[in-house]
Amino acid sequence: MRKAEQQLRELRTAEESLLPENTLAKLFRHLARLHVVREQIRAIEKARLQKLEADRDRKKSPHAMVGLIARVVGIGVETADMLVNEVFSRQFRDRKAVARYAGLTGSPNESGKRRREKGLARARVRTGMIRLAWRFLRFQEGNALAQWFQTRTADGRGSTRKTMIFALARKLLIALWRLVTTGEMLDGIVLRPAS
Repeated sequence: MRKAEQQLRELRTAEESLLPENTLAKLFRHLARLHVVREQIRAIEKARLQKLEADRDRKKSPHAMVGLIARVVGIGVETADMLVNEVFSRQFRDRKAVARYAGLTGSPNESGKRRREKGLARARVRTGMIRLAWRFLRFQEGNALAQWFQTRTADGRGSTRKTMIFALARKLLIALWRLVTTGEMLDGIVLRPAS
């Protein structure tokens, strides 16, 4: 990307002519925006890492939980930070409450004899957990949860995989909640070395 501007200036069309000036100007504006966005992302990541380093000594702090979750191969600091701030910083009575809060199971609404289903909530956590579940399958192949998913989706149908990825995301969230609250480690999980 360092030589992108120079390469764009030398780029030729199929007819061997240079790119039109308007097109070049627009591409340069896009490159400038990309540069600004990348700088902002670097600044955010640097601030997050500084915050984690400053709070490293406190064992029960949210930042210690981020460090613990980020040690799991396939989970980055961004995902760990989102999980801690959105889910694990709250007190839940059991695993069902954790999954319900994250929007990975239904949220019943009971009032007297009436019971209505409120639907799925917490779209950010739910979306993040679905993405994490797919990543988890890639980086944690020998894990008990990954093997559980593989046996249930052996038929190869897309609808089965789509349904089961929600179940895997729910199970993974509960496993991470147990890791943070009780220190219970999931079978076959691969961790990064402690730093």
